[in-house]
Amino acid sequence: METVKNVFFAWREGLTGLYNLNEAESITLLALNEITGFSKAKIKAFPEQEIGSDQTKQLAAILTRLKKGEPIQYTIGHTEFYGLPFKVNPSVLIPRPETEELVEWAITSVGGGQFAVGSILDIGTGSGCIAISLKKNLPAFNVTAIDISDDALKIAGENARLNDVNIEFIKMDILSPEKPFAFHLSPFTSIISNPPYVTLHDKTQMHKNVTDFEPHTALFVPEDDPLVFYKAIADFAVKNLTPNGMLFFEINESYGKEIVELLAAKGFKSIELRKDMSGRDRMIGASQVAV
Repeated sequence: METVKNVFFAWREGLTGLYNLNEAESITLLALNEITGFSKAKIKAFPEQEIGSDQTKQLAAILTRLKKGEPIQYTIGHTEFYGLPFKVNPSVLIPRPETEELVEWAITSVGGGQFAVGSILDIGTGSGCIAISLKKNLPAFNVTAIDISDDALKIAGENARLNDVNIEFIKMDILSPEKPFAFHLSPFTSIISNPPYVTLHDKTQMHKNVTDFEPHTALFVPEDDPLVFYKAIADFAVKNLTPNGMLFFEINESYGKEIVELLAAKGFKSIELRKDMSGRDRMIGASQVAV
């Protein structure tokens, strides 16, 4: 019968070339916790703990998928973001820790600012992780979320129910202003977005578990127009933010200066470029000028 120790050895060997040792260990720990139900502390403390045959088969099936580059979050069907559970599949991006920092900034700025209540719009919601985390932590605010993908909106809706929050989800393409949608909560006190921002050059340096499995429409932008979504969202925000309303972006670290200049040219004030936990330019906040 297999033991925890055997699984760690087999997975370290199986994931060589795809992940470094620390990443492989973290993935193995996550899979063991998911399949066996053992706590992570127990897994580490009792490496000779035996694993049942059915569980061994499930782990082998997961490892087979991982060897092809599939992310562990897709193989187990869920992940955690901002302390909340989220279902994920290849129709949505896997939420990143950097985006949690953006959510934290929005919560402290919006919740602690001049608006005791208000309305928030999440553009390009994907799994719904941003919108749901905001609603969970700012329950007095109305939250609306849009996405171009029916499959993404389905998952986002499931995640809203999973986390017991009420959010209005709408199918909309932010790049098609010729088809405006009449939001019943507009103007918004805050707009937030983690839009596509990966260029083809960036793609060459990315891990295959991202480029081969995560949705390209949520990741990539044209090499000759990398700020296409920021332009469209900024234009939308000019028309749909309340006076002094706030705009938050996650960004490509290579274009922080350009996005700051873009927002300034469109009349936004109090523009702030922030670094993420890794020291990279990763998010921007700004406010709509009062009228």
